[in-house]
Amino acid sequence: MSSKNISPNEERFLVLTRSVKIPRDEFRFITSTSSGPGGQHVNKTSTKVQLRWNVQSTCCLRDDVRERFLKKYSRRINQEGELLVTSQRYRSQLRNRDDCLEKLSELIRSVLVPPKKRKPTRPSRASKERRLKEKKKQSQRKQSRKPPGDD
Repeated sequence: MSSKNISPNEERFLVLTRSVKIPRDEFRFITSTSSGPGGQHVNKTSTKVQLRWNVQSTCCLRDDVRERFLKKYSRRINQEGELLVTSQRYRSQLRNRDDCLEKLSELIRSVLVPPKKRKPTRPSRASKERRLKEKKKQSQRKQSRKPPGDD
């Protein structure tokens, strides 16, 4: 993370909005050797980063946001209730760590706003007539392909 006017207090949190701040001590980072480009450097250093965060036990998310998160990303959450986010995009462990945090931020932001309720609507008379007209046209097209005498 770059230090662009970030107070020491904010560095201890992953700040998503004014109301949603997650303490960084809730995150567990695990490093391992990464695959991909980098030559022999890849074999010597642990640049791949895996972020683990217990979504079910965090108190930083409202209940409705947590429920939407658990429902939407249930495949990424293990038996212990931990979300797994990995990054091996960069050759630097620090950049991969920041990338994991950015990915997590995007996941949480995607469920912060509740989805709009769908208002049930009825098809208009004109749309019904167009549909039936198109069905008759298609039926006639298929009838004209049949050989005569096959009724």
